[in-house]
Amino acid sequence: MNQLEALRQYTVVVADTGDFRQLAAYAPQDATTNPSLILKAVQKPDYAPLLQDTVTRYPGLPMDEIVDRLLVRFGREILALIPGRVSTEVDARLSFDAAATVARAKRILALYRAEGVDTRRVLIKIAATWEGIQAAAELEREGIHTNLTLLFSFAQAVACGQAGVRLISPFVGRIYDWYKKNAGAAWDEAANADANDPGVRSVRRIFEHYKRFGIRTEIMGASFRNVGQITALAGCDLLTIAPELLAQLAASQAPVSRHLDAAMAKSLDLAPVQYDESGFRYALNEDAMATEKLAEGIRAFAADAVKLEQLIQNI
Repeated sequence: MNQLEALRQYTVVVADTGDFRQLAAYAPQDATTNPSLILKAVQKPDYAPLLQDTVTRYPGLPMDEIVDRLLVRFGREILALIPGRVSTEVDARLSFDAAATVARAKRILALYRAEGVDTRRVLIKIAATWEGIQAAAELEREGIHTNLTLLFSFAQAVACGQAGVRLISPFVGRIYDWYKKNAGAAWDEAANADANDPGVRSVRRIFEHYKRFGIRTEIMGASFRNVGQITALAGCDLLTIAPELLAQLAASQAPVSRHLDAAMAKSLDLAPVQYDESGFRYALNEDAMATEKLAEGIRAFAADAVKLEQLIQNI
C-alpha cells in the first residue's frame, strides 16, 4: 500500500488544482480551485480552447460574469471526473462586503444550475474575514454550502463554527512559511517538522476544539509544502493536496498512521470559546501571522483575478 492509499484509510483526499486533466491519476473524492490555480491552468495550451470558447460564447457580458462563467466551466469539467464536490471561489475583492459576497455566490450557483449541475455538489469558497463569515452564515441558512478559505487562526475557525459553515480550509503551508521566514537563521527545520510543524499544530488545535464541542463544520487542511505536513494530519476530515504532492504520496511506501482522532478529542479538557465581532477582530489582530497572511492572501487572489480579466480582454 502506498502512502496515498494509506492516507485514504483515515482522511478524504481532495485534489487542489485547476488542471482537471490530472484528476484521473489520483481519483480524489472532491476538488478545490482558487483564482491562482485557474489563472495557471488557462495559460496552458490544453486549456486555451476552453478559455477561448467561454469568452466567445458570451460577448457583451460584464467582465465579472464572464469570469464566473469560466469558473463554472472549470467546475463542471471537474465534477465530471470526481464523485464528490468542487469548491468555486467568490472574487477576493469582495472579501469585506458581505452583501456582495452573498449575491456573487448566488449567481455562481445559478450558473451551475443552468448547466444542469446538482448544486449540492458545489461549495462556495469565501475568504474567512468577519464579513465573509457572516455572508457564509446567511448562505448556509438558505441551503447554500460554503468553504471558508484563507484561514490561518483559531479565531477564524471558531467564528466559522459558530456560523455553521459547511467546511473550512486552514492553510498549513502558509502558516509554516510565515514562522520559517520570521525565525530566519534561527529556524530549525527538524524541530519544526511533521507533528511539530506550526501549520500542523494549528489544524490539530482546530480539530480538537471542533470534535470536543460537537461542531459539525468539516476541516480540510490545505496549502501543503511537503508530504510530512500531510501525513502528520492523517485523520483530519479532509486534506486538499496539489498534484505534485499527490504524486509523491503515490510513489512512497512509507507507513502512514492516524494522528488526529475525533473520539479521543471528545474527552479533552478544553474550555468553550465564542466570539462576537469585536472579540473576533481583536483576536485576529493579536495574531500577527494570521493578520498578515489573510491580508496577503486576499491581495494575491485579487491580483490573479485582475490578471485573469486581462487575459480575457486580450482574446
